[in-house]
Amino acid sequence: MYENSPVRTLAAVCAAQFLVSLDLSVVNVALPQIDAELGFSTVGLTWVIHAYALTFGGLLLLGGKAADRLGRRPVLVAGLVLFGLASLAGGFAEQPAHLVAARAVQGIGAAALAPAALSVLTEAFPSGRQRVRAFGIWGAMNAAGGALGVLVGGLLTEYADWRWVMFVNVPMVLVTLALVARGVAASPPPVRHGRPDVLGGVLATAGVGLLVLGIVRSDQIGWATATTWATILAGLALLAGFGYVEARTAAEPLLRLGLLRSRSIAGSNAFNLLVGAAMASAFYFMSLYLQVVLGHGPARTGLEFLPFALGVVLGSMLAIRLGYRVGPRALLVTGALLTAIGFGWFARVDAEGTFLADVLVPSLVASVGFGISLATVVRTATAEVAPAESGVVSGLLNSSRQIGAALGLAALGAAAAHRTGGRADPGSLADGYGWGLLLSALVLVAAAAIAHLVLPETSAAGGDVVEDGVLTAKESR
Repeated sequence: MYENSPVRTLAAVCAAQFLVSLDLSVVNVALPQIDAELGFSTVGLTWVIHAYALTFGGLLLLGGKAADRLGRRPVLVAGLVLFGLASLAGGFAEQPAHLVAARAVQGIGAAALAPAALSVLTEAFPSGRQRVRAFGIWGAMNAAGGALGVLVGGLLTEYADWRWVMFVNVPMVLVTLALVARGVAASPPPVRHGRPDVLGGVLATAGVGLLVLGIVRSDQIGWATATTWATILAGLALLAGFGYVEARTAAEPLLRLGLLRSRSIAGSNAFNLLVGAAMASAFYFMSLYLQVVLGHGPARTGLEFLPFALGVVLGSMLAIRLGYRVGPRALLVTGALLTAIGFGWFARVDAEGTFLADVLVPSLVASVGFGISLATVVRTATAEVAPAESGVVSGLLNSSRQIGAALGLAALGAAAAHRTGGRADPGSLADGYGWGLLLSALVLVAAAAIAHLVLPETSAAGGDVVEDGVLTAKESR
């Protein structure tokens, strides 16, 4: 299908993933300026982030299934167009509600384009050395987008206007659409086995949405409140209902539960959830330490994240070279432990620290480890997936990372705040951020343990997983 233009296909997929990753962090630095101009309440401002997280996390499974059912290219194009229009509308927002609504629609577009792009990559590079190289490059662009988002957001906020953190997406979407037009071939009409799983889609979307909502709101109303736990338990109940529908009643399930019997898929998603929790939290603590404790401005903070982005690229390139000789399980364990060492080292920061002495080297160690593991976990999870289900598996993998990020920010952020004892002096804040980074390191150690104990033995060079756990679409649920 894609053999005639693998470079163009890879360029299109990487551009789409870079766009999504950039948007996950580019807005954060601009929040104070957004607040000053639009007049958000203290609680309302957080919904600039939460609105995107809710729709993105809640609709990823549905987006992945849409890509499988309707075709990768049309869903990818539709997601890009929706994302671009929402970004344009958000840049012109005059009231808080307008911006929050635009961010929610951005999340819907991202939930369509992210799994569609990843399933295109999975189908275009099914095995061998080309698969290792392609996923390594994809991983570098994915993580670099998140790290560079801080830099781009800081520069635009300080030297232009906060609205440009939204407008910047529009030309990027146009470039990506051009790359998709030239590099992603139209898929054959998909084979449909039954009616769409509408009930499963509603239950999955509502369940994940409520779960993420309960987690992200805990930083405002606390973990011990009835509202927090009622929301989380309602989400879990809906997800349990989703599991029943998929196993018992759906003619064409949104997520075939037999996939979760695969150690490669189940283990990769568990690993991905923990890595998402640790990385989102660490980004948060690093940014606050640089800005609040060391007093660096948004532009300077963005520049200080640049070595992290370069380290991720280096780690991704190492994953390509090592992937020809070392199995993915060993790479995941190594990457997670290396990142844990970096965060554990960074946890020693104090109020008298400096970027060069206390931040630079630990962030390079952590970023190289992250680069090694990022593309490897996706390559492992999708190695034996039937083409008809690559979209939903890609959506599941994106969803696990998003839920992990929300859970990590809420839980580790609360732990760091508790460590400060309510004090806001630089020394107490540095102690709290250091504690949060140490906990992030421990989460990564747990991720390494899961990779070692759960994932199956694998061969190098993008070889097949040595297990019988992954069922093809033709097999029984």
